[in-house]
Order: sequence, then structure tokens, then C-alpha cells
Amino acid sequence: MQKISVYFAASLALITALVGFGFGYVLTPEYAMYDKSRMDFGRPDRTLDLRYVDAMIAHHRGAILLAEQAERSEREEIRNLAREIQASEPKLIEELSEWKRDWYGDRRPVVDPLVAKLGSYDATFDLRFLNAMIAHHESGILMTKEIRLKSSRNAVLDNADAVEAFLTGGIVMLQDWRSGWYNL
Repeated sequence: MQKISVYFAASLALITALVGFGFGYVLTPEYAMYDKSRMDFGRPDRTLDLRYVDAMIAHHRGAILLAEQAERSEREEIRNLAREIQASEPKLIEELSEWKRDWYGDRRPVVDPLVAKLGSYDATFDLRFLNAMIAHHESGILMTKEIRLKSSRNAVLDNADAVEAFLTGGIVMLQDWRSGWYNL
């Protein structure tokens, strides 16, 4: 009996793994999340809306994580906003989670996003919070603009419209606070 070369066996194993990964990606693209640096949901396929829903759940979780840090602000406006976020965002997450379960049978949790660490309270804490929330809102608007170009599901399109209107108004309010408090 002839022995097989170690290099040949390793090469064969690598090729098999790559082919298997390729077939797995084609058959289950929902496991390949969007590119977070570009907010790109990829091509419109059977899991496009799932990718949007997962991204929007992560987006709402990001707002909650920023709000938890904002509780230490000395400004009543910031603390009230933080409480409002913590009260309203879980309801939005639950609605999106229901869509995942109903439309895709998907019960997998969404991983919390990385959010800015605002640090300890000092003279620029609120400015850091405002800047983080403005950037957070802008990234959400990018998601809504993209999904409206690619999705055909009415619930997703209505959600994108509502989210974008809310975030746009929120940016105006946050920028007004930043301008008034920091002359920026």
C-alpha cells in the first residue's frame, strides 16, 4: 500500500474546506453580515430583510448602550433622553425580533455593537455623548436609505421611513444642544 504525502493530504483538506465554505455561503448567506464600515447589506436576496432587521436591532441596542453611559450626565436634558431611549428602544427591538421569528424562523440573538466609551464625567462628557449619538443617528440613516433601494417588503420600507424621520429629527435636536452648549 502506498502512503499519501502529508503535503498532498493538507492541500486536499484545504481545498475541501474552501469549497465547503463557498457552498455554505451560497446556501446560507444570512450568516455573512453586512460590512459595518460601509453599511452595505449586499445584494437583494432572500435574506436581505433579515440582514436589515439584525442591523436595526444592533442599532437600537447601540442607542441603549450609549444611553446607559449618559445617565451620569449632570444635564437634565441628557438624563431625560437617556431614560426615554432605555424605555422605547426595547419595544422596537421586540418588534424586529418578532419579524425575525415570523419571517425566517430565526431566534438567534444579535450581538451587541461596539459603541463609543464616553469615559468619566467631566466638562466635555456631554459633548462626547452628543457627538456619539449624532454619528449613531447618521449610521442609522445610511441603513434606511440603502434598504429602501433594495427591499420590497412593505413592513421593512415603512420601518425605514419611520426610523429615518425619527433619526433626522433627533440629529437636529442633538446639534441644537451641541450648538447651544458648546458653540459648535
